[in-house]
Amino acid sequence: MKFLRVLLLLAGLWLAWYGISLLLKMNIADLESVALWSLGGIVLHDVAFAPACAAAGLTARKLLPATSWAPLACGAACTVSLSLIAVPVIGREHAVTGNPSVLNRPYTWGLVAALAVVWGVVGLILIQRSGLLRIHRRRTHPAPR
Repeated sequence: MKFLRVLLLLAGLWLAWYGISLLLKMNIADLESVALWSLGGIVLHDVAFAPACAAAGLTARKLLPATSWAPLACGAACTVSLSLIAVPVIGREHAVTGNPSVLNRPYTWGLVAALAVVWGVVGLILIQRSGLLRIHRRRTHPAPR
């Protein structure tokens, strides 16, 4: 275990050095942009996103039954992750006119399909946990007497 930790530490140090060496090659305007986006992301996360997630989680725990917390939390985490990944490309189909292979798909519909799959699975898990399937099975296949 200690060997693995040392190996991970060395890998982390090497990756940090690689990232710093890439930053040192940038000009001042690019460095200011990197700093602005990095600080903006941290501030946006700590001021808005994290408190909103905590409030939503506390509210859900008070309003929803305990058996549905985990599937709904997974669905919400997947929704936020997929949405954040899709934000840069949503509505920008064929954005680079000189290269039709860039952003050449209907990404909005891809996001809708992915979210439908996620929430469909969440719905199936909630139905399974609620016991509706067991009631249906008992009615269609009664236990032998």
